[in-house]
Amino acid sequence: MEFGTYISLAIYFLIMLGIGLYAFKTNEDSASGYMLGGRKLSAPVTALSAGASDMSGWMLMGVPGAMYVTGASSLWIAFGLTLGAWINYLVVAPRLRVFTEVANDSITLPDYFENRFLDKTRMLRVIASIVIILFFTLYTSSGVVAGGKLFESSFGLSFELGVFITAGVVVTYTFFGGFTAVSITDFVQGCIMFVALVLVPSVVVFELGGINQTLDSVATINPDLLSLMIDASTGETLGFVAIISLLSWGLGYFGQPHIIVRFMAISSVKQIPTARRIGMTWMIVALIGAAMTGIFGLAYMTSQGIPLDDPETIFIVLSQLLFNPFISGFLLAAILAAIMSTISSQLLVTSSSLTRDVYTCFINKEASDSKQVMVGRICVIVVAVAAIGMALGENKTILSLVSNAWAGFGAAFGPLVIISLLWDKMTKESAIAGMLAGTITVLIWIFVPIDESGAALSSYIYEIIPGFIVSAAVIVIMSITRPSKDSEASEISALFNEFTHRYKTDS
Repeated sequence: MEFGTYISLAIYFLIMLGIGLYAFKTNEDSASGYMLGGRKLSAPVTALSAGASDMSGWMLMGVPGAMYVTGASSLWIAFGLTLGAWINYLVVAPRLRVFTEVANDSITLPDYFENRFLDKTRMLRVIASIVIILFFTLYTSSGVVAGGKLFESSFGLSFELGVFITAGVVVTYTFFGGFTAVSITDFVQGCIMFVALVLVPSVVVFELGGINQTLDSVATINPDLLSLMIDASTGETLGFVAIISLLSWGLGYFGQPHIIVRFMAISSVKQIPTARRIGMTWMIVALIGAAMTGIFGLAYMTSQGIPLDDPETIFIVLSQLLFNPFISGFLLAAILAAIMSTISSQLLVTSSSLTRDVYTCFINKEASDSKQVMVGRICVIVVAVAAIGMALGENKTILSLVSNAWAGFGAAFGPLVIISLLWDKMTKESAIAGMLAGTITVLIWIFVPIDESGAALSSYIYEIIPGFIVSAAVIVIMSITRPSKDSEASEISALFNEFTHRYKTDS
């Protein structure tokens, strides 16, 4: 590794830590300030921080790796994600921004669920917190795995040391700067990722003599690589179920706490259309760039006769082969940006849930704002340690780790969030049952073997589909067959009416 590369990475690390220090000095010393930035995010910061925290290490490693192996058939995931993100901005974002403020100024998703359904038993909050802690620890570990792979393949360091470096930097700026630091660093990281995902495939195409020559090179390797309907790794035609499974990734957006929390923090509902335009443009360009990096990278590596042991490192290898050390360092920083933006968001959401939904509800109900901030910082470290432990013990691809956690959140929270924002007849009992039904369905689909080889149901259809359907069905059926008592129903209806009036006024 060239000295210039180290200089570029050192500058990147210093910028991230500097943002953390800035946020530490300017943040409100309150739970809302640390966990939600005081609801002051601008449209550009909201859009890019949502995008960067969404498109984690799998954007620059998982997607290129999938395209490298299976070809254009992997684009179905990108189509599904794009559609899901667009609907999320249209339906969830504006309504959640208003309702979380109307519902007793809720600053976490479990907070919102409890206040939305006036749940005095606190069961809804507790179960939601358990789901967040369970799946986010798994999700965070995928980012730490990506960091370990980066340092191992790029710097010749051990995977374990790479894991600790990645986690160490993220924990530092998240610990001190909270939500403000996470959002601003995500904005910077989103800009870096955007430039990198345009630059790398463009240079590969230039090296191969143009777009036509590049496509010819890909077709020469295997014509199936350019087919949306054929998995190039197996030569098998994708069936209806396989395509629906790939498209269904878009369902996950409605239940991802680290993404939708940005909608809760934007300064006003009127800023959301601007955020949507910025966010969707960023996402479409970034996904195309990631996909082209994988498939064009395969053509380049084949033309040069260079073997690649791990397809998920194609972006790393290209950045080292095609660019001078300073630019290479910038491109490696893009991968770190993708990884760190997601880890930091997940750490903060999980620590916020532990603080607000466990500590202040069951351990110290009278905790001051400063005490909550202190506990939140401690929880950041606790969750990071757990994620590191999982990362060191895992031997899965980044995409498989992300897919499990993405499905878990999508099924557990997606139907609950959407229906709670659109239907005033939904009950707290149906919310609890739907959340549990979605979570359990996903876990069964992932872990219960169904044949002699030990294959699970998820090998046939992506687990988010049955999980989402079961959760939504349980919520609707229970709300209709077991409506709330009259007194409780009238209170919930009054709250929903207040939300509806405020939403129309603010919009």
